[in-house]
Amino acid sequence: MNEPTGLRARKRERTRDAIGDAAVSLFLEHGFDRVSVNDIAAAAEVSKPTLFRYFPTKEDLVLHRFADHQGEAARVVRQRGPDAEPLDALRRHLRAGLDRYDPVTGLNDHPEVVAFHRLVFTTPSLAGRLTRYRLEDEEALADALGEGIQARLLAAQVLAVQRVLARANWQKIADGRTAHDVHPEAVADAELAFARLR
Repeated sequence: MNEPTGLRARKRERTRDAIGDAAVSLFLEHGFDRVSVNDIAAAAEVSKPTLFRYFPTKEDLVLHRFADHQGEAARVVRQRGPDAEPLDALRRHLRAGLDRYDPVTGLNDHPEVVAFHRLVFTTPSLAGRLTRYRLEDEEALADALGEGIQARLLAAQVLAVQRVLARANWQKIADGRTAHDVHPEAVADAELAFARLR
């Protein structure tokens, strides 16, 4: 009985991935504003209503790639060891992301990743939608940190630091440097930023 449900879930996931991949490919090639939802549906070989069942807005077709990281800071804080301070756990998590060149840190020089970040950072509607994702992350992190204004302020500061660091890393790479070359600076910047947060 579980197998058909599992098969359906996998098929839905494959369809979602196919739509998202087709959209990002078209956006990277032609620009976000020059690609219509009809173009994406045709490239993914689905109907427009099917596309909207998976992605409620055109912006979601791009930003679904951030979904794996949605609520990540809050998860790090909640899953930290009993003796670990929240800021230490978040700093270690960011450092691990830098060391593995995680695209979300901005420290990744794969051409498609660099182009994807350029698309997001230079398209106003995508940047606006990303801000909404970040506000949701901020609320989740504040809840994980505790109650009151201090938790809210710290959550906002941590996420602002992560955003600034990622954008700075991406900009250095977009200017022609390699991720390997930028890595020591990225680590030093992250350490400085978290020291200042204290």
